[in-house]
Amino acid sequence: MRRLPFLPTLIVAAAVATMIALGFWQLQRAAWKDRLLAEYAMAASLPALDLDPLLAGSENDMPPLAFRRVLVTCQVRDAEPELRGGRSDAGQGGYAHLVPCRPGADGLAGRIVVNAGWTPLPDQARRVTLDGIVAGRLGPVEPGRPITLTAAASRAPLHPGAPANIEDIPNNHLAYAFQWFFFAFVAVVIYALALRRRAPKLPPEP
Repeated sequence: MRRLPFLPTLIVAAAVATMIALGFWQLQRAAWKDRLLAEYAMAASLPALDLDPLLAGSENDMPPLAFRRVLVTCQVRDAEPELRGGRSDAGQGGYAHLVPCRPGADGLAGRIVVNAGWTPLPDQARRVTLDGIVAGRLGPVEPGRPITLTAAASRAPLHPGAPANIEDIPNNHLAYAFQWFFFAFVAVVIYALALRRRAPKLPPEP
């Protein structure tokens, strides 16, 4: 039996092992993502949470906030909104009008950005005022990043915007795992064919 070439075999084996490891890692990520999405769905079904008593405390002591319905007091007067591409609660494309809930505040209060509403054109609401309790749904929560609160109601000329949707969170880890396992299989097949082609052919028997 002819010996396998050492260096090419080592390289292919290392590559295949890496791809298989990445496939199993993606399976672990898929299980983690499923648990995370289940937690988000549970949070979205809970009653509205009053954030005001919690804002003075530590973020580490707060319950999970992603996708929770909340009530929070905002103080914004005649603010120029930041415009971003967004959708109405009916799914129509246009512009979301974002303003900070409490400009200059520290901690979590300073990270909350309110999607005050939606317009189909960018110049239909040049100023936004939020003076009182805003009810709505939070979006994803990431350390140190702004947290978007989509208001459930809006003042004319704004219309209610579409809140963050759990179904928009990508969950492609199973597909990625299949790809890595498939790549490993293809690498083995290609290498086996290459070895077969370079093997010396036996002369025909007389």
